[in-house]
Amino acid sequence: MFSTRTIIGIAVGAVIVGVPLVSLVVDLTGGPLVISEEYGIGETASYSITGDEGAVHSMTITADRFQLKLESPGEGFSIPSSEFEDFHSMEWVHQESGRTLIQIQNIGEDVMNIDATLEISEDPLWFAYRLVVITTGVIIIGLSLGFSVRKPRGF
Repeated sequence: MFSTRTIIGIAVGAVIVGVPLVSLVVDLTGGPLVISEEYGIGETASYSITGDEGAVHSMTITADRFQLKLESPGEGFSIPSSEFEDFHSMEWVHQESGRTLIQIQNIGEDVMNIDATLEISEDPLWFAYRLVVITTGVIIIGLSLGFSVRKPRGF
């Protein structure tokens, strides 16, 4: 049967494999990012959205007064630093892949509400990172099982 160290190694390896695997599945099937946040007087909200070409985004901001700046990649939708009152709703499509930067500051006398639906794309580096962690877990499980078959000298 398996020794205690082997069972511990298998359990640790299974956890190391399981966590990034679940994260990978959730990110690949997650759908758009839905934001509903509230900011106090003088607070600033900053968003950096990475989107593919054709990604559709929408945002609604409600506040007494607020300052908004939006920069999309390429020749896409842009709003220079501007002040708005009460309510502003916008919808835009990424004309090319890249990063959209949004800065919103509440300059009114009441709270600011932001409701948004954003189609973001996953950074490929995170995908590779998860694969490396999954591979590490499989190696730990393999070493643990190998030690249960024949205990190497020096251990």
